[in-house]
Amino acid sequence: MLQIGFLNKKFNNPIVLASGILGVSAASMANTIKNGCGGVTMKTLFMEPRLGHPNPTMFGTEHYFINAVGLSGPGITKGSDEIKKFKEMSNAPFIGSIGAGTTDEFVEITELMNETPIDFLEVNISCPNVGTEFGVPFAYSTKAVETITSRIKEVSKVPISIKLAPGVWNISEIAKAAESAGADAITAGNTVGGMSIDVRSKSPILHNKVGGVSGPALFPIALKFVYDIYKSVKIPIIGTGGITTGEDALAMTMAGATLLGVGSAVYFRGQDVFKVITDEMEAIMKEEGIKSLDEIRGIANK
Repeated sequence: MLQIGFLNKKFNNPIVLASGILGVSAASMANTIKNGCGGVTMKTLFMEPRLGHPNPTMFGTEHYFINAVGLSGPGITKGSDEIKKFKEMSNAPFIGSIGAGTTDEFVEITELMNETPIDFLEVNISCPNVGTEFGVPFAYSTKAVETITSRIKEVSKVPISIKLAPGVWNISEIAKAAESAGADAITAGNTVGGMSIDVRSKSPILHNKVGGVSGPALFPIALKFVYDIYKSVKIPIIGTGGITTGEDALAMTMAGATLLGVGSAVYFRGQDVFKVITDEMEAIMKEEGIKSLDEIRGIANK
């Protein structure tokens, strides 16, 4: 009922671990497959190891989760080792994720990722909480999206998905730019900028002051983001942002997503949330007489 094809690769179900959550070590990623994920996305890798921002970097309520981890990570060398280890532990589809500060760096790290056994490459051009380092995210510029996408497409040995930012006013133009430049898919999207203030200390809770908002509060924003992109392009979409329940997952599919990225839901419902969501999806589909996800993908746009 939930099996799908995505860019000629078979997934047992559409739920994929979103980048940034449990995506650092091979063991943690393989564990998400055991807990019900159909595939995984690794935490974004840069050329060199990154320490990220000082603590506190994360904060959550029952409505939202906010983080300013700052894209900490082990760098491409150590990250490549973890990818290889994962593939020894699981045959589930694997999405690598890369970040960089310049187009040339994106090309360089793509060439190194070609030496790893990834199935797809996600290009993170939209992180909202490292602006002081990289300036305005590339995802806000049609020209930047075109340039980075075309350069990476020239060298990548696997299909590429461009990770765009929700809240961009001209998202149809941005998505079309990625598609026309050769993107095989679009990841929609990332967290949105926000902050939390402790009223007793009278100061922002996060050391970085601002961070990326995820969780249930992000879901309606992400849903519209996918809905708008689906109307603009023909390539498949990885819908990511606030999916916490089976109902959320089906709604995201109806908006147009093929794969469904789940991350912060682990905070709200535990590490077995992936299977919980797929069980809920199947229950609703049986109630509604839906035999496959292909029947309902993008149906809200009609």
